[in-house]
Amino acid sequence: MSLDNTLTPTRPKPDELVPSRYAVQIGEIDVLIVSDGVLPLPTQMLGHNADPSVRAAWLKDMFLPQDAFDWALNVVVVRSGKQTILIDAGLGLDPDLNLPRAGQLIKRLEAAGIDLGAVTDVVLTHMHMDHVGGLLVDGVKERLRPDLKIHVAEAEAKFWEAPDFSHVAMPPGFPDALRATAKRFAAEYRDHLRLFGEEHEVAPGVVVSRTGGHTPGHSVVRLASGGDRLMFAGDAMFAVGFEHPDWFNGFEHDPEEAARVRVRLLKELAETNSFLVATHLPFPSVGHVAVDGDAFRWVPVFWDY
Repeated sequence: MSLDNTLTPTRPKPDELVPSRYAVQIGEIDVLIVSDGVLPLPTQMLGHNADPSVRAAWLKDMFLPQDAFDWALNVVVVRSGKQTILIDAGLGLDPDLNLPRAGQLIKRLEAAGIDLGAVTDVVLTHMHMDHVGGLLVDGVKERLRPDLKIHVAEAEAKFWEAPDFSHVAMPPGFPDALRATAKRFAAEYRDHLRLFGEEHEVAPGVVVSRTGGHTPGHSVVRLASGGDRLMFAGDAMFAVGFEHPDWFNGFEHDPEEAARVRVRLLKELAETNSFLVATHLPFPSVGHVAVDGDAFRWVPVFWDY
């Protein structure tokens, strides 16, 4: 697979203003952020433990609507050495939740010239449906390599055998959809799963590490090459989390631990000057983290085009 063609201007399809991909070089590692689309969710999901008036003020300051807004869905393709790695797989088919603008990954990989058969490894930050669903789209499994390795934390696979939703604050329908998708994914891809404990090097300079919090096996992927660093933080980071890292997101199964993980990772990113990419930060989600008093500040990159 080559990511070179992603840097060459191409004519967008009529239904898209720009190609929904963005390339970054981390030393000798090629990185491509691909948008899986967006999904509308209630703004309360950003901080269900926050004072409603404070949350409303933050939304106003960010020029965001008070009721619901579009959450980005970002996926990453990495090429390191001879391996091509897909980090998370997007939503896939709409699981009866009226999310028609999400689940765009497969067609956008095709538009970028990325052959599914070239993917040697998949790394899952966790097994929520917007991270595994793309692998369940009809016809996708047949296009993947028979020796494909899917790396996921052992704690994550164990959790979805009997998931606990007692601490989440999700819209109706989501818990059932999450359970059903995780169960189906585990059944269809059981032979491809490669479980790890706390940390695993997937390819040269590509290390996945379990953080817990968002889900028991939630993990982040760190890339390092030639002095450059990038962290794909999955669902550990949300747009509001820089100014209010203690706000609980409605999809967090252990929100208190998720907040502790978020602060720890934000401090690491600020200290190491690493690039940050996360699933639900606005596309292309590439930037740095700076310390801002008792909180943090998101510094998006200037687009290179």
